[in-house]
Amino acid sequence: MEILNKKTILITGSAGFIGFHTAKKLLEAGNIIIGADNFNNYYDPSLKEARNSILQGFSNFKLYRGDLSDEDFVERIFKENKIDQICHLAAQAGVRYSLENPRVYIKANIDAFINILEAARNYKIKDLVYASSSSVYGNNKKVPFSVSDSVDNHISLYAATKRADELMAYTYSYLFGINTTGLRFFTVIGPYGRPDMALMLFTSAISRGEAIKVFNFGKMKRDFTYIDDIVEGILLALKNRWLSDF
Repeated sequence: MEILNKKTILITGSAGFIGFHTAKKLLEAGNIIIGADNFNNYYDPSLKEARNSILQGFSNFKLYRGDLSDEDFVERIFKENKIDQICHLAAQAGVRYSLENPRVYIKANIDAFINILEAARNYKIKDLVYASSSSVYGNNKKVPFSVSDSVDNHISLYAATKRADELMAYTYSYLFGINTTGLRFFTVIGPYGRPDMALMLFTSAISRGEAIKVFNFGKMKRDFTYIDDIVEGILLALKNRWLSDF
């Protein structure tokens, strides 16, 4: 995909699955990427380090290691770099994990996002693309889902924090004129994918000759989205924001 303008873009969660692929694509197009990641141990950090080592091979990549819920850390990133756009992909993922670790989700998905929004406001950054989730559709019975559907029936704290992000983004867009675009990702798979996802768990179990874990008696269906399609959607969202400047 052609990138029309070279920009300096902050990608949060740059060592994560989607963040890595997005950063790599934009780096290959010649953009300057400022990455931020805390390399937490939700899954094996060595996978995040492997992704990051590829990004570090680009001269136009700069990494900040730290916690986005820390206001001082976020302030330093914006103070030291002239950022044109923000692509906020950092988050605490996983639905079941939120049952046992709820405060992690408040810190990573809400506290961190408000810091990003405040930085965009204070540093006059016009454009913000951020990751939401298909989980916001919750117990909706109508399929396929639509952006016009009600999203008030959440069945996990993870989904609730993602919906909260959408509401905060809308508020900052209304109050401060920040162009915010939220993308509701549907179960993403591909190279360097998260090991906690069903496809990876199933493959790992089968390779070891073990039974796969099936929930709800197998009475479910799941659509998967390939990473290249997700990245293309992110780039289109960013590109749409660039074109609006002309």
